[in-house]
Amino acid sequence: MKRQGGFTLIELVVVIVILGILAVTAAPKFMNLQNDARKASLEGLKGSIQGAAGIVYGKAAIKGLEASNATDAKVAGIPIKFGYPQATSAALGAAVNGLETDWSCDSPSGDSIKCTFKDKVAEYITNANDKCYVEYTQAKGVSEAATTVVVAEGNSCK
Repeated sequence: MKRQGGFTLIELVVVIVILGILAVTAAPKFMNLQNDARKASLEGLKGSIQGAAGIVYGKAAIKGLEASNATDAKVAGIPIKFGYPQATSAALGAAVNGLETDWSCDSPSGDSIKCTFKDKVAEYITNANDKCYVEYTQAKGVSEAATTVVVAEGNSCK
């Protein structure tokens, strides 16, 4: 009589335990995908704002308005300050396609604006512990260009 080859019950249990341990150690790496997606979206918005600001500055330079501090200076209907878009929802909305439909922007001061996810304004901008937004600061002079930074602090954006 031939002895049939196979796995014993103990061998199967050991393999299942090892697979369970691997799953527990690997799972946290995949659980953080939503926060990574938020950060990637913010980085994409930052790039869009920087690209649009560069294009607006180029158009302003062609028209000779790159040094203009006039309140009514505009390029292609976009209000500018020293050649870059002003830090207002209207100016950035005109410069960046889809900004007003996909993002919410809040201007806490006259020279900067914060943009975050459309339905999360209160949660990601005003919450003291969670800050998850892109901040655009308009140019302050001829030698100081506009800046765009991503702020991703707190549990909801990390």
